[in-house]
Order: sequence, then C-alpha cells, then structure tokens
Amino acid sequence: MPKLAAPLTDIQIRHAKPKDKEYSLSHGQGLSLRVRTSGTKEWVLRYKRPFTGIRTAIKLGNYPNLSIRDVKDEHINCLNLLAKDIDPLEDRTSKGREEQASKINTLELVAAKWFEVKKTKITEDFAKDVWRSLDSHIFPRLGRRPISQIDAPIVIEVINPVAARGNLETVKRLCQRLNEIMTFAVNSGVIHHNPLSGIREGFANPVKKHNPTLKPDQLPMLMSKLNYASINLTTRVMIEWQLHTMVRPLESAGTRWEEINFDHNTWTIPLERMKKKREHIVPLSSQALALLEVMRPISGHREYVFTSQRDPLRHANQGSPNVALKRMGFKDMLTAHGMRALASTTLNEEAFDYDIIEMALAHIDPNETRRSYNHAKYLPRRRVMMDWWSNRIDEAATGKMSMAASTRGLRAVN
Repeated sequence: MPKLAAPLTDIQIRHAKPKDKEYSLSHGQGLSLRVRTSGTKEWVLRYKRPFTGIRTAIKLGNYPNLSIRDVKDEHINCLNLLAKDIDPLEDRTSKGREEQASKINTLELVAAKWFEVKKTKITEDFAKDVWRSLDSHIFPRLGRRPISQIDAPIVIEVINPVAARGNLETVKRLCQRLNEIMTFAVNSGVIHHNPLSGIREGFANPVKKHNPTLKPDQLPMLMSKLNYASINLTTRVMIEWQLHTMVRPLESAGTRWEEINFDHNTWTIPLERMKKKREHIVPLSSQALALLEVMRPISGHREYVFTSQRDPLRHANQGSPNVALKRMGFKDMLTAHGMRALASTTLNEEAFDYDIIEMALAHIDPNETRRSYNHAKYLPRRRVMMDWWSNRIDEAATGKMSMAASTRGLRAVN
C-alpha cells in the first residue's frame, strides 16, 4: 500500500486553488484530492487491481458533496474490498448493473419470461389458467414492482383477500407459481435468492376434495336422467363421449376430428393436450364411434368435434358437462371428472387387469421401459375392455336409449 500521509483538513481543501494543470493532494492510503483546472475537487482512490497488479483509480465523489467524514467511510469500504481481492471499480459496476436490472426486471416481466418456458411443459388451456390466475390476483398490485423488492410479507398481504374468501386451492396454486417464478429469477441471475420459499406456511392448507362420483349400481340412474335431460345436444354427446372413452374433461372438450382414425377405430390425443405430456391412444368402441356420427353433421366441417355455441371455431367449454350434471340433479354427487372414477371402480370390481385400467385412464407408470412396453402390449386388451365398458353403459340405460345406442338402429338396451 502507499506510504501513510497526514490526512487533509477542511481548511487545506478549501484553500486548494486551481492551477494551470490539475494536481492532487494526498490524503493517505491511496486516497487523494484531485484539483482540476476548473476548480472542481474530486476524491480519487488509486490502487492495484487484485490478481493483475495493474494500477488504476476510482473516483469516489466530489468535495464538498462528499465531505472528509463521508469519504472516510467510502475509503474504508474500498480497502476492505481490496483485502478480499475484490476490485472496487468492478464491484461498483456490478452493483450498478444490478440496480438497473432491478428497475427493469419487474415481477410481471420476469413472470412473462418464465411463462414462455412453462407453457411448453403444460397444455394450452392449463397455460391460460396459470397466466389468468396471476393476472387476476397478483399483477394488479405487484406486477410493476421490481422483483428484487418482492418479499413474503408483501405477497402474503396481496394473497390474504383470496384466502379470506376461502379459495385455499387458489392460494396454494398462486404460491406454487410465484415460487416457480422466483426460482426462475434466481437461475437467470436476476436475484440471488428466493424470498418466497416458505410462503405456503402463511396460509391454511386446502381440504383435499375428491371429485364426487357414483357407485357402479347408480350408472342406470345417470343414463336415465341423461336420456330425459333438457340440455344442449353437443353437451349431452360430450358427456357420453367422456363416459365411454374415460378421458379427462379437457381432453374430451378439445377432441379434434383429425385425431380420429376411422380405419383403426382409435383416437390419438397428442402429448401437448395430455396432462402428463404423453400421447394417449383410446380404442373406440362402436358406441363411441356412433357418438361421432351424431356430431358429424354439426361439426364435421370444423376442427373440433364439440364446438362452442358462441364461437364454432373454438372447442366447447370443458365445464359445460358439470353445469349440465348439476341441472340433472347430480350436484355434490357426480362431476365430469368423477365419471372416470365410476369407470375405474366398475372395471376393477369386474376384475379387469389393473394395469389395463390404469393405461386406459392415462395414468403414468413411473418406469419408462415398462411404460413403453405396456403401451403397445395392452392396446388389444384395452380394446376388449373398452367394448365391455360401452356395452355396460348401454345396458345401464335400463330399457331407454343412450345417444350412442339410438344411432345404431334405435335399439332399446336392457
């Protein structure tokens, strides 16, 4: 380090007059006061850069804005950095970039970058739900705030009204999504740590609710009510289609004509539409094919089998079957998703192979090799099972006609 020198005093500094050339007055330990020809007086620290040993200088500020007392703190801070082999100039530049980045990188901007990655891993409709939840509950108050200024107390304050309304499942999802955004920000170098990692502890856990379903012996009641229900034809066929194919409501609502192979009587749902991001093949029974024939005059010239009433270029709302089931008297008794459980219970009671049932429900085997093998191996056996299940649905109509049965010769099923 430079030789120690007697520190400058305020009187010395005030009396330092500009000359034809700029000059410096030493304050000790590399710090000096540079007097420019204009009369400006600058505090400058000269030092050797760590590792390279190259001499350089950093301006700490102007006198009198930066007094002797203030410059002492700045000086000590720089010496401490140098003792840790940190270049004060690089440290200042880095902090300047971080400060600028914090102003630019608002929560909504970082969330948008995270979402571009997130939506490649989930279905299109689920992606819309994810962004909608953030846009409704988080962005109005926190969207423009720098993400570096987001912490748990602030977020809890924003989410508390949602929790107060009893929407604990929404609270859970918001916390999960905000954590994902923060983790993305950390991995992207925008922030250094995730301040929301424990935020879920600030709210009660949602009560796990299983989708209500019927017992196997209540299937005739469902078919009877469905037969006489005063509901939209598309919605009714969609309910039966989901019942016969055992798929999820969103997968059913988004059925495309191009996904149907009438030569092999199969329905192939692409991976981007599946919850588990894996292509799913559904063997179609004669009853399921008959339902498609019901829809052909209505939507055969469209992209989707089940089209929206308001906009035929879009698929039907996945919630329409639930609304219809409630009108039919099944509130708290059965949901569209619960029809999968009804099928599963019935098939298990009839001693069908558990693996075949799980494959039909598109549940994923954690073993990749076994999963690929089973997918090809079980397709013929799944076809037998799906035919049996469709016949059971027909039989459950108890003398009435399901929509599928009516198109196959208007045969009353017993």
